[in-house]
Amino acid sequence: MKIKRLFFVLLVLFGVLGIRCFRDFSIESVDNTIRELTPFEKQLTESDNAFGLKLFQEIVQGEADTNIFVSPFSVAMALGMTTNGAAGTTEEAMRNTLGFGNLAGQEINESYQSLLTLLAGLDQKVIFEIANSIWYRNTFQVENTFIDLNKTYFDAEVQSLDFSSPLAPGIINSWVNQKTHGKIEEIIDQIDPFVVMYLINAIYFNGTWQYEFDEEKTQDDSFYRSNSSQVACRMMKQQNDFDYFETVDFQAVDLPYGGGQFSMTIFLPRADRSLDSLIAGLNWATWIEWTGRFLKTRGTLYLPKFTIEYKMLLNGCLSHLGMGIAFDPLQADFTKINRNGDLYISRVLHKSYVQVDEEGTEAAAVTAVEISLTSIGEPAGFIMRIDRPFLFVIREHHSQTVLFMGKVVNPGLL
Repeated sequence: MKIKRLFFVLLVLFGVLGIRCFRDFSIESVDNTIRELTPFEKQLTESDNAFGLKLFQEIVQGEADTNIFVSPFSVAMALGMTTNGAAGTTEEAMRNTLGFGNLAGQEINESYQSLLTLLAGLDQKVIFEIANSIWYRNTFQVENTFIDLNKTYFDAEVQSLDFSSPLAPGIINSWVNQKTHGKIEEIIDQIDPFVVMYLINAIYFNGTWQYEFDEEKTQDDSFYRSNSSQVACRMMKQQNDFDYFETVDFQAVDLPYGGGQFSMTIFLPRADRSLDSLIAGLNWATWIEWTGRFLKTRGTLYLPKFTIEYKMLLNGCLSHLGMGIAFDPLQADFTKINRNGDLYISRVLHKSYVQVDEEGTEAAAVTAVEISLTSIGEPAGFIMRIDRPFLFVIREHHSQTVLFMGKVVNPGLL
C-alpha cells in the first residue's frame, strides 16, 4: 500500500495547482488563451507546493504503512485565511511555515483571489471547485477587517451560528457535504463550548482520463506491500503514448485528464528501493527537475483501481513545521480576529476522498481550522450581567428541596 502514498499528494500538488504545463496527447490543441501567472502568483504557488511537500513528509513519518491522501492546497488555503487574523510572532510563524517569504499580506490575498478564478476555469473538461467559509459563534465579536479580507479575496461565505445548539454541527457539515458533492459528509462531530470559529476550505475534483482504460482489460491481480505480503486488487491495463521517464531509482508516468491541464503523476520506486527514502528526499528543487524530464514514450501501464477515505488531525505536523505558537493558548496572537479575545488554533482537521477507476479520478478534501478561546479568556457561551433586580434560590439537589429564596433589588442595602 505504501506505493500509493506519493502519487496521492502529487495528484493534488501537481494536478490541482497546475503550475506546470502538461503535454496534451489529444487531437484538440491546448487553449492558448490561458493567461500566464503573475510573479506574485508564481511565488505563492511555489510556496504552497514547498509547504505541501514538507507537510506530506511529516504525515508519512507518523503514518507507517498506511494509505494516505491529503490536499496540501486545501490546508494552505484554510491557513491562508486564518493568517489574516494572526498578528505578531504568531503571524510570522504561520507565514514562515507556509513559505510566504517576502510577500506582503495584500500580495498573498490578491494572488489567492486570482488563482481561485484561474484554477476553477482552467479546463472545461474537468470539474474543479473551490469553496471557503467562516462560521463563528453568534455571541462572539469578530473584527470587520478580518471578515472583509476573507470575503473579498477568498470568496468566503460568512455566517454567525448558535454553536450551543445541537443543530450547529449539522449545519456546517451540510455545507461540507454539498461542496464536496457528497464525498465528505462531515468534518465537525461536536462543538466545544470554548470554540468560537471555524475557517473551512473545501475542494472537489472530477476528471476523466484523456485516454480511458478499457474496463474489459481490468483483471484480478496482486499488490505487493512493503512487508512482502500480498493483497488482491483489480488491475487496469493500457498501452499508449505516455509522458514518461525513469532513473535507477524509480519510474515515473504522467496521466492527463480532460484537456490536459490536470494530470496524475505517479512515481514507482524500483523493487529494491524504499518509497520512504524517495519521499524523504523530495523537495522543491527535486520536484522541478523530475517534472521537467517527461518525454512522450510508448509503453504499457498497469494501475490498480482504488478508493481511499482519509482523515487526520494536523496539529502535530504543523507544529513540527514551525507554527506551534499558533496552537499555544498562552502565546498565540489572533487579535486581528478579535482584539480582546484570547484565541488560539485548537484543531486543524483534514478529511479527503479519492476514487481512481477506468474512467478517471474523483477527489475531494476539506480542511477546518478551529479557533477557540483560552481557558483564561471570557467564556465562549452566553454572557450574563447581573446588573438589575434578581431572584435567587438555595436548594438541595438530591431531594429537590427549596431551602431559601431571595430577591435582590439593591445589593448596596444592608
